[in-house]
Parts: sequence; structure tokens; C-alpha cells
Amino acid sequence: MKEALKEQVTTVMARIPQGRVTTYGTIARMTEGATARSVGYVLRTLPAGHDLPWFRIVRSGGILADHGGADDQRRRLQDEGIVFDERGRIPARFFWP
Repeated sequence: MKEALKEQVTTVMARIPQGRVTTYGTIARMTEGATARSVGYVLRTLPAGHDLPWFRIVRSGGILADHGGADDQRRRLQDEGIVFDERGRIPARFFWP
């Protein structure tokens, strides 16, 4: 992936407000050529100790991606006031933009 595209993804990611989430696809559409899959790649390759709000990015339909950090992601989102319905989905009112 080109460095400029990675920078676009991380710039959009940094703009996600506290208490809101967005999807991999939404971020991709806000760039000049990223795909949802490439957004996931950028998240997986972020350096240790970064301060980007990776946990605010979820799969379409408001569900958490199946990865090793999903429990931490859920806790962080709940700490920001985001709730999950009985099926484990995040209601539309929490989505940005």
C-alpha cells in the first residue's frame, strides 16, 4: 500500500470523535483509493504505542471484527458510552459521520 494512502487512512481515523464509531468501508470511501480490506491492513500494521483510536472502527452492521483485541475494543467503546444491543451490534446512532 502506498504511503500516501496509509496517511489518508490514519488522518481519517484520527478524526473519529470520542463516543462514535465508523466502519472500515466508510474510511475507505473517504480516501482516494483505499478498500475496507486495506484499511484493516493499516490498522494491523500500526506501530506499538500509537495513539490512534483504532477501536472506533467496526465492521459494517455495527459488529466488532474477529481479532485478538476484540475484548479490549469492546471495553474501550463501552468506556466511551457506546452500547451494544442484544445481538452484539452497535446501534446506528453511534455512527460517524
